[in-house]
Amino acid sequence: MTQVISIQFIKTTFFLCLLFIFNSSIAEDYISPDGIKGSTKIDAETLIKLAQDHYDLVIIDSRIKSDRRQGFIAGSISLSDTDTNCATLLPIIDNKTTPTVFYCNGPKCRRSDRAVVKAKKCGYKNLYWFRGGFEEWKDKSYLISK
Repeated sequence: MTQVISIQFIKTTFFLCLLFIFNSSIAEDYISPDGIKGSTKIDAETLIKLAQDHYDLVIIDSRIKSDRRQGFIAGSISLSDTDTNCATLLPIIDNKTTPTVFYCNGPKCRRSDRAVVKAKKCGYKNLYWFRGGFEEWKDKSYLISK
């Protein structure tokens, strides 16, 4: 009986290790799309310009809380992609045409592209996607809040 349990344990452990390695390699290979239909892709300078031109601009940080603790773009609201839905967007965005920017860690992060797609499905129209995200913001030495 002990030998059967040990063999089953080894098989399960081996399978979980393979699954972890496979998932890790997929995550590292991910590159976000060049654009998302229904949104405008922007860079850091365009985000700054939008903030200057639109007093009602909403900036949503689609990263998880542990990523946000490393720093975030000042004035952004934390709402991870997994928590983004029509009900959670409603109290954050005044109306369906309020200019709204989504960002995450950068081109290898899929959180902001998922969040933009969800916002679009909820009927929001004035969507911007900061593809370079926090990585680009930090690389350009722009102000980071903590």
